[in-house]
Amino acid sequence: MAVRPARPSLYISVDIEADGPIPGPYSMISFGAAVAGRQDGAVYTAADPERQTFYRELRPISDRYVDAALAVSGLDRARLLREGADPAAAMTEFRAWVREVSAGAQPVMCGYPASFDWTFLYWYLIEFGDDSPFGHSGCLDMKTLYAAKARVPLRAAVKGRMPRELRSQRRHTHHALDDAVEQAELMSNLMLWQPEADAL
Repeated sequence: MAVRPARPSLYISVDIEADGPIPGPYSMISFGAAVAGRQDGAVYTAADPERQTFYRELRPISDRYVDAALAVSGLDRARLLREGADPAAAMTEFRAWVREVSAGAQPVMCGYPASFDWTFLYWYLIEFGDDSPFGHSGCLDMKTLYAAKARVPLRAAVKGRMPRELRSQRRHTHHALDDAVEQAELMSNLMLWQPEADAL
């Protein structure tokens, strides 16, 4: 029996800011997404990460928060309680955006590290609409990708130790959209990197 060819993958860099360590007791207060690129078979095509983006600031869902976590984003919790987007509405808009930009391909969330961002993103998608356009496992961790390609331990897969040509020249600002765009560039650089031909 012939094997069906795999659908192309569309990689979407996602960064979230939260006011605590886990979703539910704590809130995702903002998230940004940027299309990084498309993989069709062995061919990866980088996208302009500023061209297709999504960003929302969200109303907190609980009274609990960690001051240090909230301070990272610089967002004002009182303002978010008044003006932040309803999480259900934001997730509905995000699902529609993901499906629009990934038409003809399978969307894959990518993050650095994906473990934290995916935990919040997937929980919110299921809690507020019971549907994830990425499925239950459609995420890729850039730290793991780098560790595997560079053949280094995962704990050594930190941006500061990566070859300069892999790192984005953009600043990591802890604004979710800025960081999603920055990490989209890193994703494309990693996908196109051939370490066997480079000096590690």
